Amino acid sequence: MSSKKNKHIKFKSALSVNDGIEQPPSVSNDVVNKFKKIKKKHFTVSDYVDGIKNKDRTILSKAITLIESNKKEHFKIAQNIIENCLPLSGNSIRIGVTGVPGVGKSTFIESFGKKLLQHGKTIAVLAVDPSSERSKGSILGDKTRMEELSLKDDVYVRPSPSSGTLGGVARKTRETIILCEAAGFDTIIIETVGVGQSETVVHSMVDFFLLLMLAGAGDELQGIKRGIMEMANMVVINKADGDNVENANKAKNEFERALHYFPLHDSGCLPKVLTCSSINNSGINEVCEKIQNYIKHSESNLFFDKNRNKQSIYWMYETINEKLKTNFYNNFSVNKEITLLEKLVLENKISSFVAANKLINKYFDFK
Repeated sequence: MSSKKNKHIKFKSALSVNDGIEQPPSVSNDVVNKFKKIKKKHFTVSDYVDGIKNKDRTILSKAITLIESNKKEHFKIAQNIIENCLPLSGNSIRIGVTGVPGVGKSTFIESFGKKLLQHGKTIAVLAVDPSSERSKGSILGDKTRMEELSLKDDVYVRPSPSSGTLGGVARKTRETIILCEAAGFDTIIIETVGVGQSETVVHSMVDFFLLLMLAGAGDELQGIKRGIMEMANMVVINKADGDNVENANKAKNEFERALHYFPLHDSGCLPKVLTCSSINNSGINEVCEKIQNYIKHSESNLFFDKNRNKQSIYWMYETINEKLKTNFYNNFSVNKEITLLEKLVLENKISSFVAANKLINKYFDFK
């Protein structure tokens, strides 16, 4: 009995754990309490605007979420926030970065952004991620891809899902620019999804449009190049490193020759063609210098302000178009008729144009 008892005692002591040193919490109590306070508090428009002015990242993110929301109750407060922030906006340089998937946009922006930080700039990166048409899911991976840049104090990275609709995202991105400028960011970088008309939309909200290309990308991209190159203020051949340096320099010469056949930009500046390596940080400083020179030139010949004014009017009409479209499809009378008319079109009993006119007349209650 005594030996069994001793064994039991030894077995029990083997499972015992010493108290050890108390570990500090992974997140400080101050941060936890601040988060709880922010989460519980009901914000007014003044709270949002004051928080944005004071560069509070949490408040800024919550305000942008309101802008991106499709809920009616969020729309009014979001517009009030934008209206209050509008007088504080307009003091940044807006740069659009585009290129086909795989060209290295995120890596370039990280390298480019770090160089801007060395020049004392504060940066907001607005990256529109492609969304799945089926699942409506989005990657939202830019904070992962821009790992170093997103951790910097003077940088704010905001990925937004495109949700398959360019118009809505474009409007929300433009409004987000206003909030970021009100928060004091002097450089706004907008990364496009790089898969079609998003380039045209982003071009209409930036001061400088940068096209990233790869050497030897192939003739299958010529159609994309033609449309975007007409808008580009600069073409940068990325991944000019290792064995690809010679190919990159050849591509640079080809693009320079091609650009001479395009009409001169309204800014009066011929687009520059440069090579760079985002991984090795080579050529990035020259990219910064050329952008700065372009901005100075466009400000001196008054194109900068003219272009901003033109964009503001463009977005006024775009917003009208989007609102009318949304209201049209949400209209009760239209919804009641649209399925029936679709069926008649598919059965060739009515033309597409007649069906469209019937729905429009129904919407406007024309007799």
